[in-house]
Amino acid sequence: MSETHTLYAITHSLYSGRARSYLIKNQIPFRELSTGHESFKADVLPRGKLPTIPTLVTPESEVIRDGAAIIEHFEAANGRPCRPAGPRQQIVSALFDVIGADGLLRPAMHYRWNFPEDNLAFVRYHFLHSQRDVPEREDKTEHMMGRMRHAAMIFGVTEQTQALVEALYLEYLDALNAHFEQYPYLLGWRPCIGDFGLLAPMYAHLGRDPHPARLMQQRATRVYRWVERMNRADQDVPEYFNAGTDFLPDDEVSDTLAAVLRVLAEDFVPETLASAECINAWLADTQPEAGAPAVGRLAQAIGTAEFTLRGETIKSLAQPYRFYLLQRVQDTYAALAPEEKASVDELLDACGMSAVLTTTLDRRIGRGENLEVWEA
Repeated sequence: MSETHTLYAITHSLYSGRARSYLIKNQIPFRELSTGHESFKADVLPRGKLPTIPTLVTPESEVIRDGAAIIEHFEAANGRPCRPAGPRQQIVSALFDVIGADGLLRPAMHYRWNFPEDNLAFVRYHFLHSQRDVPEREDKTEHMMGRMRHAAMIFGVTEQTQALVEALYLEYLDALNAHFEQYPYLLGWRPCIGDFGLLAPMYAHLGRDPHPARLMQQRATRVYRWVERMNRADQDVPEYFNAGTDFLPDDEVSDTLAAVLRVLAEDFVPETLASAECINAWLADTQPEAGAPAVGRLAQAIGTAEFTLRGETIKSLAQPYRFYLLQRVQDTYAALAPEEKASVDELLDACGMSAVLTTTLDRRIGRGENLEVWEA
């Protein structure tokens, strides 16, 4: 593929890192522009429908908004190079995509916005320079940053829960570091879809902002190397001797990766259950029309999910996007043969993740004209 794509993204954007890494690793030529470029507002936004990033413009001028859709565009066109063949690996890859894109927003927002003495100047630079140098740039920057500062609280970080959020993140970081001592990617020797999803919070927020980046460098060097590796086109595995080139054979999911899932399940599963209950109650009460936006600024506000974790009550925004991605896990599972389902069941049960296969919304979420929408 020789023609150049245009990726509208921002260096400090969580979701941009997911799509950018995919383009880099799959050696898809692209140039990157911020949303401050006039072309985004004039040419791209009318077709992208929402001023969100990442948004891709293909050489044929097709506009694709959202990282999941961008990756799916290339996966479908190129024989799905980042999808493993085995059922266990397929499910785990798709599950990590959900966890990265939605399940780790709480620590990502906390470690960016609640350590201003370390992060503020760095983050402000990026917000400021993602916009054109116009007289109102300073005011717009302060407005944008002020709005985002509330994100940590919206996702459940308060004075009461902060210690818990940090404890859970450190346990996860330690487990992931132990995995990367054995393998350079989640499922072996090449990145899967789950690697790209997981990179979303682990790069721009947790791996670049000064405070969490220093924490990662000092406590989980192997994780930090993976973050670097995911932004290089080559395999980048000099510290691994006798390295392979493919996913692990025989549909293996390593014990070290299962340990990561067990840590993540403690937070991800109860929040998923609480969010589904909240959204389903909203669906019953509101009954949105088929085709109505389900995700993004055009969607109706839904509410807050509440769940208890280690004796603390966490209140977090209930987001349909989690279930839009989780549908992929569930649809993949539904298509498996009975013996394959049994193998997946055994794995997820051992990891405390079984509930993700059966926790659904009462309405599916589809996609039309660059928007995630409620289906009939």
